[in-house]
Amino acid sequence: MTEQFTFGGEIVWRPSPEQIEHANLTKFMRLHNIKDFDELMQKSTSDVAWFTDAVLKFLDIQFYEPYSKVVDLSAGIQFPTWCVDAKMNIVHNCVDKYQVTSHKSQVAVIFEGEEGITKTLTYEQLYKEVNKTANALRSLGLGKGDAIGIFMPMTPEIVIALLAIAKIGGIILPLFSGYGAGAIVSRMNDAEAKALFACDGAFRRGKPVEMKSVADEAAEQIPTLKHIIVLKRTNQDIKIKAGRDFWWDELINKQSDESKTEITNAEDPLMIIYTSGTTGKPKGALHTHCGFPIKAAQDMAFGTDVHGWSSSLNDNEGVSRPDIIYWMTDMGWMMGPWLVFGSLILGASMFLYDGAPDYPAPNRIWEMTEKHKINQMGVSPTLIRSLIPHGEEQFKKHNLTSLKCFGSTGEPWNPDPWLWLFEKVGNKKIPIINYSGGTEISGGIVMGNPLMPLKPCAFSAPCPGMNVDVVNEDGKPLRNAVGELVIKSPWIGMTRGFWKDKQRYLDTYWSRWENVWVHGDFAAIDNDGLWYILGRSDDTIKIAGKRLGPAEVESILVKHKDIVEAAAIGVPHEVKGSELILFAVTKPKVERSAALRQALSKMVISEMGKPLAPKEIIFVSDLPKTRNAKVMRRMIRAAYLGLELGDTSSLVNPQAVDEIKNAKE
Repeated sequence: MTEQFTFGGEIVWRPSPEQIEHANLTKFMRLHNIKDFDELMQKSTSDVAWFTDAVLKFLDIQFYEPYSKVVDLSAGIQFPTWCVDAKMNIVHNCVDKYQVTSHKSQVAVIFEGEEGITKTLTYEQLYKEVNKTANALRSLGLGKGDAIGIFMPMTPEIVIALLAIAKIGGIILPLFSGYGAGAIVSRMNDAEAKALFACDGAFRRGKPVEMKSVADEAAEQIPTLKHIIVLKRTNQDIKIKAGRDFWWDELINKQSDESKTEITNAEDPLMIIYTSGTTGKPKGALHTHCGFPIKAAQDMAFGTDVHGWSSSLNDNEGVSRPDIIYWMTDMGWMMGPWLVFGSLILGASMFLYDGAPDYPAPNRIWEMTEKHKINQMGVSPTLIRSLIPHGEEQFKKHNLTSLKCFGSTGEPWNPDPWLWLFEKVGNKKIPIINYSGGTEISGGIVMGNPLMPLKPCAFSAPCPGMNVDVVNEDGKPLRNAVGELVIKSPWIGMTRGFWKDKQRYLDTYWSRWENVWVHGDFAAIDNDGLWYILGRSDDTIKIAGKRLGPAEVESILVKHKDIVEAAAIGVPHEVKGSELILFAVTKPKVERSAALRQALSKMVISEMGKPLAPKEIIFVSDLPKTRNAKVMRRMIRAAYLGLELGDTSSLVNPQAVDEIKNAKE
């Protein structure tokens, strides 16, 4: 049974003629005589090889030896081979190729630390630093095929480290900077990593947070680990183990700034990004030189419309410069490497910030936007909800005219905070480019773009080249109803499987319907053709035959003036199948009273009907989240029911799980 889908509303934003004219998508379509976006989607999904070849040329992806065939599907749709017979290294396309052009003097990286320091690197400076770091790695005996971890905050050096690993043909292993030792050990051991980039610490809310001891504890449990390169960030006292540990400055600064880029096969391993599973060990999504970076750059160009120096317009002061894109993320999440590879392939500038986005005051992100003239800003719904109570004066005191769009990924929006960002901060002129996909996708399945209209919380369309649908329990297409998000054709960014675990990859994505990727997201397409992602389908709550997306009921709770955010889960009920349990985070100093609980319950009943009345509403101080602000409902449910939590290493606030356990007890 499926139910009518009503989440959404009226169209609130349409692109101006100027935005359409200047869009990368418009340029791409004109190159190929495509009249509109619908024709682009039809052509890009019906002829994947044509589209991929066109994107590679549009992005100016250069090969040492060209591909004989765009894609080979002889091993099945689950295991395509891309850019057959080609030789390349993605670092050539990120920094090397710009050194023979005037672009080398343009800014590649802009950094600000929480304590106020700033730093920039031009493409030429980045090239030389990557070369020195690559030479340092080679001096330690590291090379092609060696996995090297990165456990650092978001500083310029993390970009240098990532590119240097790729330059020598190594395998990048990004690690969340907030991990404990156990999470590092499981990932490094699985990849048999030989080295680790680490840091003495990072700054959070004005205090240095020590990181090196975590790396030390992990290192003792990783037999293959031989070397740790340590960046001095906070100047804390840390232990350095002779023969194993090297200070970044002492090892790297003495190296030559000329270095050969390893020639790799297009499909050689580039990166393993681990994602947490519900049970068992984390899944290592494998990506290659011609995979993840290409999809990242495509989405950045077509969705957030990032322009490099050669295609940029003059800014407000009449100066031509690349776009500056900032995404609040950590290198351990896919949006970190996405930001690096996408911006550099496009010849744009990335902005990095190491610190809390609302410290020392709630206007910090708006202050940085004005100061650095950021053009595309990726935020999370959680951050926006936390900023709303501080009032409009926090952003009104800053000039935000550099902003071209907001970006958002990681969790579904509720309408009220979406509208606050769009109407108040963006003055109804700046689109919110909603973006949803995943680590295994290398970017987005669905996304906003500069050519299509927007509704609150919606996605304009699938990303070009993504043959996507929403289907019912029998695999049949649905419209204006809730179903499973599926992908029916391969795309160049798809993971090449899980590291050393082929069967788990097949079981996870390909086991439900033949030759159909089931992503595990709960989605809908409304009557106007706009898309909605409503949470993981394993978060889906089915009460008396009615399928309920968590975001739908959570949106009701956060309309109450005293509620900051909420989470909804379903727990077993022998008659109805499931019943609804709600968790609500109140604003500071709000009394968590029975009256408030009753008022919230009435709101849910009023909008959803008595059959969906919550069994219980529990007030908590926080909800368990990853660093990119994804609410982990499966952990909330497991904690509430007293079940095994699975992998909790990605949580930034594990104490929130304990609070839920205690509340139930």
